[in-house]
Amino acid sequence: MNIRRLLILAPVTVIIVLLQSYLWVPTYDQQTRGNPARMSEYIAASIGDASLLNPILSADSASSNIEGFVFEGLIDRDEELRFRGRIATHWEIYEDAFFYVNESAVIPGLEENNAGAVAELIRKVKHNDDKVNPGLRATLQNIKKISVLPARTFRVTRRAKLTLDDKDETEITLQVSAPYRIKLTLDRVDQDLFHNLSLLLGNGYFESFRGDRFVEAMPSLSQDRLKAYARRILPATEHNPTLVFHLRPDVKFHDGHILDAGDVRFTYESIMNARNLSPRTADYEPVKAIEVIDPLTVRIVYKRLYSPAIGTWFMGILPEHLLNAKALEQEALRLGKDPNTFTMRHSTFNRNPIGCGPFIFKEWKSDQYILLDRFKDYWEGPPNYKKYIYRIVPDLLTQEMEFYAGTVDSYSVQPHQVQRLRSDDRYQSFSGTSFGYTYIGYNMRRKPFDDPRVRLALGMAIDVDKIIKYVLYGQGEQITGPFVKQTEYYNRSIEAVPYDPEGALQLLQEAGWHRNNQGWLEKDGKRLEFTLITNSGNDLRKAILAIAQDAWKQIGINTRTDLVEWSVFIQNRVNKLDFDAIVLGWSMGIDPDLYQIWHSSQTHPEQLNFVGFKNTTADDLIVKIRQEYDFNKQVEYCHRLHEIIARQQPYTFLYMGKWTAVLDKRIAIKTIDSTGNPVYQKIKPTKTGNYTFYFNKWIKLPEVPTFSAEG
Repeated sequence: MNIRRLLILAPVTVIIVLLQSYLWVPTYDQQTRGNPARMSEYIAASIGDASLLNPILSADSASSNIEGFVFEGLIDRDEELRFRGRIATHWEIYEDAFFYVNESAVIPGLEENNAGAVAELIRKVKHNDDKVNPGLRATLQNIKKISVLPARTFRVTRRAKLTLDDKDETEITLQVSAPYRIKLTLDRVDQDLFHNLSLLLGNGYFESFRGDRFVEAMPSLSQDRLKAYARRILPATEHNPTLVFHLRPDVKFHDGHILDAGDVRFTYESIMNARNLSPRTADYEPVKAIEVIDPLTVRIVYKRLYSPAIGTWFMGILPEHLLNAKALEQEALRLGKDPNTFTMRHSTFNRNPIGCGPFIFKEWKSDQYILLDRFKDYWEGPPNYKKYIYRIVPDLLTQEMEFYAGTVDSYSVQPHQVQRLRSDDRYQSFSGTSFGYTYIGYNMRRKPFDDPRVRLALGMAIDVDKIIKYVLYGQGEQITGPFVKQTEYYNRSIEAVPYDPEGALQLLQEAGWHRNNQGWLEKDGKRLEFTLITNSGNDLRKAILAIAQDAWKQIGINTRTDLVEWSVFIQNRVNKLDFDAIVLGWSMGIDPDLYQIWHSSQTHPEQLNFVGFKNTTADDLIVKIRQEYDFNKQVEYCHRLHEIIARQQPYTFLYMGKWTAVLDKRIAIKTIDSTGNPVYQKIKPTKTGNYTFYFNKWIKLPEVPTFSAEG
């Protein structure tokens, strides 16, 4: 969740802030003359404070910003958006696939149907594939090893109700006599593997495999229940995509401890530990096993097709030696807490993090600042800046004045300032279209938001063009759904919800809401009223609150509004699902995986589908998008999901914004050439508009430097 936070102040307060800024903020030149160390400090300003500094637990942008300096993942994306190694130097992706031998099936041209014969048939056709279907040929060429796994017997225990009428669960023992299995090792993931092999083994070969023939339940179960268990225990086919990461030998945590493959496994296990309540669980649930091959090699096996797999390893890696069960137990005892209830969420680590990133955490004074020092032993070399200071400055006008004076080093330009600051020759500016959007979300667990007609009507009553024109000064575009508009996943055929107050009123009347004598809408004697909230410190969202409140009042809805301090807003209202409707925003990635935000399994407290959207067709599409490796099919599924969400309107989708940021022209990229001389280059954004990509090489100079020809 990456949500910007801004603040509107009353006019009198504005005057006071401006006067205060003018009186006490020294100029940049004054600062550097009195304190040369200021040249080696980068000071950022934020409206809101971080919540906790642990990448597997946090879900807000302020925390994420700091974590990006303190922690590091196995990989990230380069300036061209290609994956590049960070803690990992390189990696391999391949697949092990399995299927049970179906001896009851008829295989064309094969007289004897057993494991050896099936394996030999695949080998034979693989080496003589000139006349086979092109899809089958590609699959066979991708197979580098064929193995026959022996039959085996084992037991599985489950607790379940024997009948629907049972109140209590009974322990069920499943005796399994698994038949022979074929293992195929592939050079790359092949999602069409079994479809193509069915061209060789016969249509229905895999679908007709009956696992229930090999499972006996004690006590006995109905045939339907037995088949359901058998499908899980003995799946006819199984894809196991596999990632193998090779780690750098020279990566240290900030306390000097060497990072190894065990820390990678520990990070995954911490995410999956239900006691930690990690919002990242859905990204790692598809993992079947994670194995430490040696201190610098880790293998991650997935239990099914999962196309976003590699991108999840951007996650910052945690130090096992500081957070494992023994360390947490010792900390609990030291703090006088109960070790049985003490979890990672309670650890002081979250306020004093130790990672392996380019900066070391030094100090955090709540609602004042977070201080980081550069890490001299960072594997890629220490950053040019010696200090990174993250100041909490809740007032945007104060931020602006301090930027002009040089007491903060960057400024996120507000829409009404864009044209003026772009043309100011004191600054270098960067702009682009956000990979994200702003929306009004409705708590669908509560009435009247459980009715899609009401949600649609609320959207129809709001003039989004008015918001873009007068609040954003044209720095935004209307959107219709949940995907990044710059990508092909976004369905451009979906029409925006029209601004139609009369149509909205008609929809509400169809839903049973009618005007009373005072002009308010009511149903069964109860007025249509609710509270719309957002975080304080965001003048754009505050304006949206006022516009929505007025728009809904015009059609007879009494809306209360409330601004809530950021940490309270996230922790007590959003995470605990305690709201009627909210104004929020998402900052999105390139990958179209929307599982965490929209899947029905993610509607619990501390999870990200906090509006409670549930739709079985949408769930199916979300899973298909995750498992689809064919880009065109993935786009097709995304378009259908977009259509469903746009029709159901769990959000009123408002706009994607355009952003502009400015820096002093004296900040540049500094590198050292082969002769030991400094080389200065201009800062340039990447394809996503991320202008801080080379931050570790930034430095602020006394004067605007002469740039190299490459810059």
